Amino acid sequence: MMNTIPAPSERARTAPPLVRGAITPAPWFGFWRGLLFALWPGQRWPAVGQPPAWQRAARQRRRLLIALVVALSGAALMLRIDEGGVAHDALWWSTSALMTLLFAWVGVGCATACMGMWALWRGDPHAPVLRDPHAPIDALARTALVMPICNEDIAEVFAGLRATCESLLATGEGAHFDVFVLSDTSQGALREAEQRAWQRLRAMLADSGESVRLYYRWRKRRTKRKSGNVADFCRRWGRAYRYMVVLDADSTMSGDTLVQLVRMMEQHPRAGIIQTLPQIARPATLHARAQQFASRVSGRLFALGMAWWQLGDAHYWGHNAIIRVEPFMRHCGLARVPGRGSLAGEILSHDFVEAALMGRAGYEVWLAPQLDGSWECSPSNLLDELQRDRRWCQGNLQNFRLVAEPGWRSAHRAMFSVGALSYLVAPLWLIFIVLGLASGGPALGDAGLWLLTLGLLLLPRALGVAAIVARGEAHAFGGAWRLTSGAALELLLSSLQAPLRMLAHCLYVLGALTGLKLEWKSPPRGERALGWVDATRRVGALVALPLAAGWGLVQRTAAVALAPMLLPLTLAVPFTVLTGHPRAGRAVARLGLLRTPEEERPPRPVARAGEHAGFTDLVPPPAAPAPIVVPPRRSAPRPVAARTHGWRHAPAAAMAAVALLTIGVPRDGIAPELSPQLRVEHELNLTAYWRDLPSLPPVTAQQPLARKRMVVRDKPARMIDNAIRQRAIEAVERALASEAPPT
Repeated sequence: MMNTIPAPSERARTAPPLVRGAITPAPWFGFWRGLLFALWPGQRWPAVGQPPAWQRAARQRRRLLIALVVALSGAALMLRIDEGGVAHDALWWSTSALMTLLFAWVGVGCATACMGMWALWRGDPHAPVLRDPHAPIDALARTALVMPICNEDIAEVFAGLRATCESLLATGEGAHFDVFVLSDTSQGALREAEQRAWQRLRAMLADSGESVRLYYRWRKRRTKRKSGNVADFCRRWGRAYRYMVVLDADSTMSGDTLVQLVRMMEQHPRAGIIQTLPQIARPATLHARAQQFASRVSGRLFALGMAWWQLGDAHYWGHNAIIRVEPFMRHCGLARVPGRGSLAGEILSHDFVEAALMGRAGYEVWLAPQLDGSWECSPSNLLDELQRDRRWCQGNLQNFRLVAEPGWRSAHRAMFSVGALSYLVAPLWLIFIVLGLASGGPALGDAGLWLLTLGLLLLPRALGVAAIVARGEAHAFGGAWRLTSGAALELLLSSLQAPLRMLAHCLYVLGALTGLKLEWKSPPRGERALGWVDATRRVGALVALPLAAGWGLVQRTAAVALAPMLLPLTLAVPFTVLTGHPRAGRAVARLGLLRTPEEERPPRPVARAGEHAGFTDLVPPPAAPAPIVVPPRRSAPRPVAARTHGWRHAPAAAMAAVALLTIGVPRDGIAPELSPQLRVEHELNLTAYWRDLPSLPPVTAQQPLARKRMVVRDKPARMIDNAIRQRAIEAVERALASEAPPT
């Protein structure tokens, strides 16, 4: 009989042949061991290669940043010290220390925006540039476009991927690229729909005349989320590629940008990661439009400023970036964070850690905000954005545990600290407000300090508007008047969102530090209106207690100072619903406000990514809820939804009532204790009963029955009542007293 070769599995038919490699993570030192390593005399992490020329400029620029922040914080502290008529007690010094720290945080953002304005005006001679924009790409420089997905909207995912592939094929360099869809989807129907969409996309690209190698891989063992998905790709096919471009499920990139990234990596062999600046595409709601406008006006200045003082020690955002595969596999394995609790275990925010590992290995990490052609989608409403912030909060706090690891570059240590402080600043603001109320509210002498703070918050937006007008780009934003009006509207919206963000971040920090359960899933994308019931349920529980405390305890002198915080919290539910509705976004668009160049003249990949018609029919219908069987009633029954809606919380309410009743009833009313005399009399009667009990005739059995061995678990000592211990002690004493003394 001839030996037959088994047919390849379905997953093997959708992926190329394996070229296996290894990613071996190194264990972490831990915070205290790393700190001891840094302080121990003679212990230094070995340097890798000669320091590049840009490092001297980076040190000078970072010293300038620190000097600006210290100067601004010192000026704020001097203004507070010069305030007259206030006793400098412990409460005053505590408030002043918090104020200085918070002012330094605001100063970092303002100084970074000013540096971005300088870089936009004068340029940066140390930034990576293409020395030859038309240089041929080496045939061995193969690049993989990897898109990890997990339970995503397939119409959104494959429409964006189609736009990226079509733009890449239009450059004529498609032969250097392979595309991988790496699925972690757990729903069976959605996984089948993904495979059908993958097959349809392959057919669409083949019909266009040129084809790209497009593969689909479903991972059966879902470990380490997105970072584990990318690591699994590297282990299976990483050795076949020199570079890889990581995309998010909502990412779209132009082909020219992808080719430029490959050429930049070829011309800068020490570059390990080059990160683009993704812009928000296709916003539908007012909230998303405001986020897109802020990213275009002031966000570019912040990115230019960070690139100016970070240089080759920049950070990586996890998507829309190109990575050198060989050093990534050798040095960027992610080990578990040691310890217990929610801040231990697998790395959650892997991107910052991978950038730091690449830098420790001697490679450079660059942020390239000058490259266009990189887009992503934004959450449609504030609540979906805060859901994403919850994941980032826990990940950034976890990363702070690695800040003392040996070998990190100073900029990467600063990024770990800044990432954690971006969420810890929310409870610091809340403590500062509480301490201010405890000290009698704001004084008149604080007017100069508050004006200085307001100036630092407004300056980045003013610089962004001025830069657009000076470069002659105001017409793409609807003109100078609409540009200025849009900046004012975006400032108003962000100010109204700030109190709700502060409370949400306080809750997230508390949950991360106490180990509350984290729901890790991607936020909804696209045009989705937020309902009133959903907003009331998710926002009302968050703001109810602070509002009651604020309006109930506020003093008349502090009412004006707290109004900017209490009024937005009072209107949080309608404000969140309004800004998260597509009608509000369309109304603002008709007025010409919050307009961006992508809306005025959308690039071809962005417009193509918004065309979902080719994949909409493949979206599986949502799973139908289980039918509810209702017993027949004599009277006309109410609808099932109405009846279950009113009683779905009845079991929880009954359990809460029983718990309250149990707590409220005295102990003697539940388990009364007998007096010592009655207890002794009861034991004597019980002993006499068993002594006088007549003996029963013996029972003979043919076969003894096998008894099941039972394992009796000892009751923990913390569960034993004091009265039980006392009775046990008394029983032992009686047993010892009844024994005859030895002769």
